[in-house]
Amino acid sequence: MSRLYPEKPGHVYFFGTCLIDLFYPEAGLHGIQLLEREGIKVSYPPEQSCCGQPAYNSGYDDEARSVAAAQIACFPEEIPVVVPSASCASMIREHYPSLFAGTEQEKLARDLAHRTYELTEFLVEVCRIELKDMGAPAKVVVHHSCSAQRHLRISGQTQKLLNQLDNVAIVQQERAYECCGFGGTFSVKAPEISNAMVQDKCDNLVATGADQLVTGDCGCMMNITGALEKRKDPLKGQHIASFIWERTQ
Repeated sequence: MSRLYPEKPGHVYFFGTCLIDLFYPEAGLHGIQLLEREGIKVSYPPEQSCCGQPAYNSGYDDEARSVAAAQIACFPEEIPVVVPSASCASMIREHYPSLFAGTEQEKLARDLAHRTYELTEFLVEVCRIELKDMGAPAKVVVHHSCSAQRHLRISGQTQKLLNQLDNVAIVQQERAYECCGFGGTFSVKAPEISNAMVQDKCDNLVATGADQLVTGDCGCMMNITGALEKRKDPLKGQHIASFIWERTQ
């Protein structure tokens, strides 16, 4: 069943994610700037931290619940929460309700899940953003995370945003819908399998001849670009928020 989207609000929360906080702060800042340019006030609760997904994926439900409860407390107002990562957005939206089922916080968890949106989803479906490309001609290849494709089913939103950029040509990789091998804790628990997967992914990305890799998930980007750097391949990665912001200035 397709999700019903609200009218564009005047105020939203921004959930930054761990990887943006620690490794890619520019992606978070550009996401906020895109929202503000649409006339939306953005609040960033400084107490926010991890969404709890690493503990949850490892089977530590009590620990994940503790971390998740702290996040729920950070977003008390009845306004949307925008997340520049399908992985973290899916944790909140798809797993918080079951994680807190039967507890005193179940209603709060369900409420937060209902008003949580991934960034590209929010820009396309709620803001109905219109973009004007100011950048030089570029050939890009897109990587869609497993969470975007299979949990939230929003991989098409990135395509819709890029299609508005007149000077951007999108090239298609073979086996585009295969996982890059990151999988959070999977890459730590099964490093050999993870590395084989990311090598396949890098082969397919480089073969496109693209100038730039664009993705909406920093976990995938960290994994893929790290492998590309180790191989000394010139293909660079960028979060979709940064890519769009820089081209539409």
